[in-house]
Amino acid sequence: MKYKIMIIEDDRNIMELLESHLKKFGFLVYTCSDFFNLLDEFEKISPHIILMDINLPSYDGFYWCTKIRTKSQCPIVFLSARNSDSDQVYAIMSGGDDYITKPFSFDVVTAKITAVIRRTYGEYAIVSDDKMECLDCTFYKNKLTISCNEKEIELSKTEAAIIRIMFDEYPDVVSRESLLCEIWDDETFVEENTLNVAISRIRKKLNFINSNISLKSVRGIGYRIGEINEKQD
Repeated sequence: MKYKIMIIEDDRNIMELLESHLKKFGFLVYTCSDFFNLLDEFEKISPHIILMDINLPSYDGFYWCTKIRTKSQCPIVFLSARNSDSDQVYAIMSGGDDYITKPFSFDVVTAKITAVIRRTYGEYAIVSDDKMECLDCTFYKNKLTISCNEKEIELSKTEAAIIRIMFDEYPDVVSRESLLCEIWDDETFVEENTLNVAISRIRKKLNFINSNISLKSVRGIGYRIGEINEKQD
């Protein structure tokens, strides 16, 4: 499996050197081009790991780390010339997994990335009952990912909550009310349209990983999991 790395770094020289170095080790490397809409880029790329600078053109890396953490547990490694203890502590408190100070050795960066990948996805990953399977898909609750046919994609917290309850209730119909209750929390008001948008995004993501799962609308009730070649209700 080739792991996707997203580099969020506004120094073009460092960014290009990192990209070139990591590609030699077989990583799929993506670089950020829109620092003002970072979450959109993150969701399009759906990386396995992020290399994050702190000083960025719009909001800083701490801000974007906290925003990404509302949607994903994707590992985030900070790269920064800021080497104070307070910066490193704040990076970890913001949701970061590691911190590398500039100037750095590219070999050290590679070793750190490999270690994080092993802890998160590989031989040292914590084994738990977070895996749910339904038809041709596997949903990982801790990682907030869904995979099929060796393709994997990140889910937002809302999308993951919907998938969890629908996998759990398969093959039964899940009411709109149950789904709305599942994605509701004390801080966010959930409108009916929020569910419609989330269902639409999940359908696109299932299509992206070439799954045969279809989220079928059951008129007046809610949704159920079916298969693409199955007749719509």
